[in-house]
Amino acid sequence: MKLTIIGSGNMGGAIARGLARGTMFKASDITCTALTDETLERMRAFDPAFRLTHDNAKAACDADIVLIAVKPWYVEKVINEIKRSLDFDRQIIVSVAAGVSFDQLTEYLTSERDMDSMSTPTLFQVIPNTAIEVRSSMTFVAARNASREQTDLILRIFNELGKAALIDESQMASGTALASCGIAFALRYIRAAIEGGVELGIPAKQAQEIVAYTVRGAADLLIAHQSHPEAEIDKVTTPGGITIKGLNEMERAGFTPAVIQGLRACR
Repeated sequence: MKLTIIGSGNMGGAIARGLARGTMFKASDITCTALTDETLERMRAFDPAFRLTHDNAKAACDADIVLIAVKPWYVEKVINEIKRSLDFDRQIIVSVAAGVSFDQLTEYLTSERDMDSMSTPTLFQVIPNTAIEVRSSMTFVAARNASREQTDLILRIFNELGKAALIDESQMASGTALASCGIAFALRYIRAAIEGGVELGIPAKQAQEIVAYTVRGAADLLIAHQSHPEAEIDKVTTPGGITIKGLNEMERAGFTPAVIQGLRACR
């Protein structure tokens, strides 16, 4: 199985590196494209077996899966470069460009083609977050004109890079806010907790390590126990204890409403 990633910058490059460390692809199965030599050299430095090129159309022609990982405002331009090289009968097209709908992708792909002889493209929208770099992304997947087998394949690919969930396209904006934007919100809490730790007398580097492992531990508890956060909170909030005092002060400062308002602002 051959994969072409059109655009090997931050997100595309992270996907390629993560998959090359997994079980479904070897680096030699992955073709990466980029505008600049510098970007391709970074990929070569990671693994010289990657197939690297500036030629998007040629790279797309050889692939079983074509993954478009450019900025949303470049998607139409890139598709115009590659659409004559695509074979909708055998190829799967995946977009990781947030906000580009299936209708837009279909329009870009099918304009100026012979509609009488053209089959329907198999499309996926995939929205990871930046933790895909360390194979720990929460990734949302939506499908159009895809078989169950094709959908299962894309889910297996992105489950190698963390956790993948199949959702309707209508939920993509909410999923993006919760996971893609949400990772920044979690990091902002971590930053705030580090600053608080410094105020309490802990050196900054040590405070960062403490908070990072604490947040990872909280997430691991929820995943392992499949429990509600409040159930885990109850285990550490003894009556009259310091934890409940701290939580109540955070809520008085508007912690929960601020998080919800931030999420709403992302839609």
